[in-house]
Amino acid sequence: MNTIWIKNQLTILIKGIAMGTANVIPGVSGGTIALITGIFERLINAIKSFDLVAAKLLFTGNFRSFAKHVDLQFIITIILGIGIAIISLARLFDFLFREHPVYIWAFFFGLVLASVYFVGKTIKKWRSGVIISFITGTAIAIFISIATPGTENDKFWYLLICGAIAMCSMILPGLSGSFVLLLMGNYQLVMINAINNWRFDVLLPIGIGAAVGIIAFSHFLSWLLKRFPDSTIAILTGFILGSLGILWPWKISVIETYGDIKKVAGYKWLLPQINIELAIALIFCIVGMMTIYITERAAKREST
Repeated sequence: MNTIWIKNQLTILIKGIAMGTANVIPGVSGGTIALITGIFERLINAIKSFDLVAAKLLFTGNFRSFAKHVDLQFIITIILGIGIAIISLARLFDFLFREHPVYIWAFFFGLVLASVYFVGKTIKKWRSGVIISFITGTAIAIFISIATPGTENDKFWYLLICGAIAMCSMILPGLSGSFVLLLMGNYQLVMINAINNWRFDVLLPIGIGAAVGIIAFSHFLSWLLKRFPDSTIAILTGFILGSLGILWPWKISVIETYGDIKKVAGYKWLLPQINIELAIALIFCIVGMMTIYITERAAKREST
């Protein structure tokens, strides 16, 4: 087997694991990692390739052409990496957030803060439109982080919208699909009641909305990246910057209870005390920033 092929697949797998790790952490998006590691546009293009051409190739038995058309090898490797991370790291992060919350939040705050710089520096020219896009993305992310959750709505059309928006937010840097569902008022209905009780009257429209939304949105995002690359990266960078409030280490979580499930519905932010905890947290913050620096340098070296 080709050594270069194996190396490439391992590299993609590691990036998938990094994306999965990010998705395990509240407030960190797999889309952020995809942007930093240089696979965001390829991921978007792979998702949008699930179109009528792909369906025709699949149903006519032309599997080789289908796999090439949708970049199937890349998609499978990324999904495998995400799955490995979620399965292996979920318990570890649960322990760290319970026992050392300030330090782990500080690490990820530094990681995402550095991401703002490394993603933003790929913008070739900061024109007025690009600056407006950056401010807009930041404002949207801040609004999402502080907005009051809406009321539950089980109407078919609203569930379609919930599925589409939640799925699209999962690939956008700085946004969380479950948090978006919470803001739209349907977290308990979808993530708890519908899944636990197999309510297909809810799951079906959510699934349809998610599938249609992610494919349509990937087409739109791919078009934006080609037509307005700087403005698109700017608004994505704004999403990352606006999500920093969720990662602020010194905060109190506002918890809402849904049956037996507790969900963070917001935060009350605090200022840190000047003590040894602050010093250690700053060290973890710097380590997080260095992690992104090393990741970015490795991605650049691979690209070269």
